[in-house]
Amino acid sequence: MFVVRPFQATTLSWWHAERDQIDLSPPYQRSPGVWSNSDKAYLIDSIINGYDVPKFYIADFSYVSSALNLKGKPFAVIDGRQRFEAMFDFLDGRIRLNRDMVYLGEERYSLAGMNYFELKEKFPKIAQRVENFNITVMSVITDREEMINDLFVRLNRSKPLTGAEVRSAMIGEVPRLIREISSTPFFTECIAFSTNRKQQENVAAKLLLIEHRGDFVETKKVNLDRFAREAALTEMEFQASAERVITVLEDSTYLFKKNDPLLKASGIVPIYYWLIRNGLGRPDLRDRLERFERFRATVRGHPAIEVYNNVSRSTNDPSSYKARYAVLAKFVTLESDEEIPRDIVPMQAFVATD
Repeated sequence: MFVVRPFQATTLSWWHAERDQIDLSPPYQRSPGVWSNSDKAYLIDSIINGYDVPKFYIADFSYVSSALNLKGKPFAVIDGRQRFEAMFDFLDGRIRLNRDMVYLGEERYSLAGMNYFELKEKFPKIAQRVENFNITVMSVITDREEMINDLFVRLNRSKPLTGAEVRSAMIGEVPRLIREISSTPFFTECIAFSTNRKQQENVAAKLLLIEHRGDFVETKKVNLDRFAREAALTEMEFQASAERVITVLEDSTYLFKKNDPLLKASGIVPIYYWLIRNGLGRPDLRDRLERFERFRATVRGHPAIEVYNNVSRSTNDPSSYKARYAVLAKFVTLESDEEIPRDIVPMQAFVATD
């Protein structure tokens, strides 16, 4: 079953009152925070000034029960999460209208910088215009996950979705396992890079691919997409690989700090993962990695550091992974007063590919 039809005419205030009945974060959705406060305020500006707002699409579970209803709520957003959040944030008083906002009504009102409660107090009719704004919502009734995911991708076809966002909307075991890996404490607590475009799922996909292959492989977008897409067509078992990844990440959680500066760049995570996976996750690993970064920042002309820095420009290449791993694997086993050997890795053996 797959039916798309207009939802009953409803106002912004109705959806605001029912917001706890909406799943705003089904698996295929972008993470929150993609829109800035300025972006959100601009949407409210459009509503106040009478501009049109694109349609919303929701999975409507109020008609029939479905295994797709993961959180037991009547509605799940397919397209329109950022707009819903912008509207809800304004009605909750969490954002203000932009300072350069211009009211286009006949009266020369200055609304710039106001939040909802100030607007309601000074200009109640304009606040009411926001509350009574009719949202055009399309109700999607289906029990087929692949149809919802496909609709999400189609609706966002002209928008710059990241590879991780597209893969998250794919069907099959691998996208599910990627989401499971990316929800572990290592990703929710330790990493310090942005996750507003599902970057954590991108790294999780790399770890799963490397673990499943048993070696460093190319992890560019095309490779990760192929991995997720082809896996859905095979009968291969990926659960065991995912469990190994999760086990290593559990160990990693105890070695790194919360929002660890060492994990500020996503490209280094597979290297640290491989160190810990291969038995080098000693209790003082973090201190040694920190020492290496200080050494790398201060030493010039050291062959191993030159190799490391050069290959770090192509973080998704197998040669880059192998060279960086070789340098770090040697460094973390050195005694604290021992200098990193100059012949730790032959420079010509590792040439980063395009």
